[in-house]
Amino acid sequence: MSADGVSRFGAFVDGAAVSGSGERVPLVDPATAEAWGEATDSADLVDAALDAATRAADSAEWREMDPTQRGRLMFRLADLIEQNAERLAPLEVRAAGKLLKTTQREMARAAAWYRFYGGMADKIAGQTIRLSKSAEAKTALEPVGVVAAITPFNGPFSLGAWKMAPALAAGNAIVVKPPIECPGTTLLLGELAVEAGIPRGVLNVVPGSEAVGRALIEDERTAMISFTGSSATARRIGAEAGARMKRFVCEAGGKSAHIVFDDADVESAYVAARQGVFSNAGQTCVAGSRLLVHRRHFDAFVERLTAGAAELRLGNPLDPSTHIGPLASARQFERVSGMVEGAAAAGATVVGGGRPELPAPFDKGFFFSPTLVLGAASQSEIWREEVFGPVVAVVPFDDEEEAVAIANDSQYGLAAGLWTRDMARADRVSRRLKAGTVWVNAYRMMDYRVPFGGYKQSGLGRENGLEAMREFQIVKATVTDHAPPADPFAA
Repeated sequence: MSADGVSRFGAFVDGAAVSGSGERVPLVDPATAEAWGEATDSADLVDAALDAATRAADSAEWREMDPTQRGRLMFRLADLIEQNAERLAPLEVRAAGKLLKTTQREMARAAAWYRFYGGMADKIAGQTIRLSKSAEAKTALEPVGVVAAITPFNGPFSLGAWKMAPALAAGNAIVVKPPIECPGTTLLLGELAVEAGIPRGVLNVVPGSEAVGRALIEDERTAMISFTGSSATARRIGAEAGARMKRFVCEAGGKSAHIVFDDADVESAYVAARQGVFSNAGQTCVAGSRLLVHRRHFDAFVERLTAGAAELRLGNPLDPSTHIGPLASARQFERVSGMVEGAAAAGATVVGGGRPELPAPFDKGFFFSPTLVLGAASQSEIWREEVFGPVVAVVPFDDEEEAVAIANDSQYGLAAGLWTRDMARADRVSRRLKAGTVWVNAYRMMDYRVPFGGYKQSGLGRENGLEAMREFQIVKATVTDHAPPADPFAA
């Protein structure tokens, strides 16, 4: 923080904090709508960041480092994340409006991600393929080189770990673009990486707007792009990456179906449905925003969920008793409000919603009350598009076939959940649902060991698990024949 009390954020390039000459963007606290800092749109620093990353990726110090030592450095980084959690967590509270207790958990989870992949760093191994008595092929898994990681506003630090941890473990160098609205935690991560002993230039941070992302995508030094954000943006980046033959992995939008069957444990399903869509003010990619409830339970379930939504406390994100913080920005508030108003205008019944009455200074914040939408048409925007707010559309169904058909009638396929006591049904339905993750009698259970990604417009490739390591590696085959070559032109 500067002498005038304003927090200012630049970039982190080649192991040092630097200031770009781009536009200074005010940082607004979503809980109060008051400016508290500023960040520099650092497009002018992309070239220097890519230079640093390229040198680091090609250097023997990093590329040829003993993988066990690389893992130890990542363990040290995880320790530093935990030791600095009290510095890290408030930065995302202030910038994105997330609850302090949520960000504290996310810091601990991020540390776990770096430890998991640090432990995998020396488990990377190829194979030997016998081709003949004298010939064999050996495969090796090599880093792709320089990775551009583009992270989202709803979790730049925690979701960034999903990209950076496997990329580092595989031996890559990174230029990460956090959202300009929320740069602080990622910039601090760059400092902690150097403190942990990771060589300078391996992890560079360039906050900025679309111009930074475009520069990273278009530059020939970038070998791979890993992106989390909207499906529309993912399609544009994918087209640019494909035109340049760059590797591209993305986790894009979701409109997840959450199904409550007639034989479900209704109380548990209710608890999961409430937290599955209203946590983090609904700003999660796997929010269970399409709730399908068997007609047998529909009226009672809606009544219970309506009452449960009204009980949730909105307010100060720093207060441990708060359940829901604000939406991340005025733009996001306008988007969510517009979609809910559009649903009402189209004839749907809206229960809850709107800006709640809160005491100053939170009366000006971007808070949006938990909302149920009933009777939405199957082709309506509120049913088909990602809201990214505390809004759930609820519909009844009569049988398993109908539930599966409704759930799969979507351009998205990131996640789904289902509640039933019939394990044969659980297995049958989970196999039929077109979603990358299906939770059975649970919801929003994320783990570094479990691969995560989508079907259809929800993404390409996978994050987490061993599968994520493979995304950041190139397979090289070396073929050797110990016998002299046969001469096909000999007489």
